[in-house]
Amino acid sequence: MNTENLRTFIALSKYKNFTKTAELLFVAQSTVTNRIAELEKEVGKKLFKRERKNVKLTEEGKRFLDYAVRITDLEKTAIDDINTRDKYRFKLNIGSTNTIYDCHLKDKLNQFVKDNPDIALKVVISHSMSLNQMAVDGVVDFAFTCVQYNKADVDCIPYCDDEMILVTDKSNTKFSDGIKLSELTKINCLYCNFTLQGISRYIKDLFPKNYRFSFEIDRSANIIPYLYDSDGYSFLPKNLVTQDLNSGKLIEIPLIDFEIPSIKSFIVSSNKSNNLDKKFKEDFLKLMMN
Repeated sequence: MNTENLRTFIALSKYKNFTKTAELLFVAQSTVTNRIAELEKEVGKKLFKRERKNVKLTEEGKRFLDYAVRITDLEKTAIDDINTRDKYRFKLNIGSTNTIYDCHLKDKLNQFVKDNPDIALKVVISHSMSLNQMAVDGVVDFAFTCVQYNKADVDCIPYCDDEMILVTDKSNTKFSDGIKLSELTKINCLYCNFTLQGISRYIKDLFPKNYRFSFEIDRSANIIPYLYDSDGYSFLPKNLVTQDLNSGKLIEIPLIDFEIPSIKSFIVSSNKSNNLDKKFKEDFLKLMMN
């Protein structure tokens, strides 16, 4: 299967317009049209519905998209691995959600890079479900994910639990003794959408239906600067804000009559992978667990 056709298919599924896709791929529009036609002929199904100037995926196209992404990712991983061998002992591929990376991995991986100059490290930030599939396909050697994955030939071990707390700038002392569930709408709550994690839905459901937050973002670390010197509050993993709490820049607001579930995380890896030997895997996992 021609991977250029697959990459064109992925791009068109994203931009939904032949002209825009051609411009972004730096090819003629007829090239995009021909590549999609070739792919549809090979698959034996229509992958797009044509609607005036735009297109959208058919049901078959939606199912095929996941496979197309996996095939192109695997091809890139294989090429990277072969070319890495000339300069490095091997390449280590890590996948992580934003939250786990910001709370636990960033400093550890930074130290790992310094201690292992002969190993090339690649980090992919994505959502838990995608990361689990990447681990199964061998695109990443380890996936740090918030969704437990119990399948044959896959190792899934508990990683850590992150306590969720309500924090705000040190100057906001009105609720320093604690806040009740009924009082949440009285504060300026900045919302972090921990994408595809149940904790996001849980926090959102603490507020009235269709409640409008003054600020929303999908990466927990990026919300912290908006709390400084402001009247904003936010529910965040305690590990992420420990430094700010210790320095006094932020304070924790106790929850009086309600609580927030912790975020559980796991390390997923395929036990069929030939990229890493057993000793290295054990040593790396030990380093990440400390």
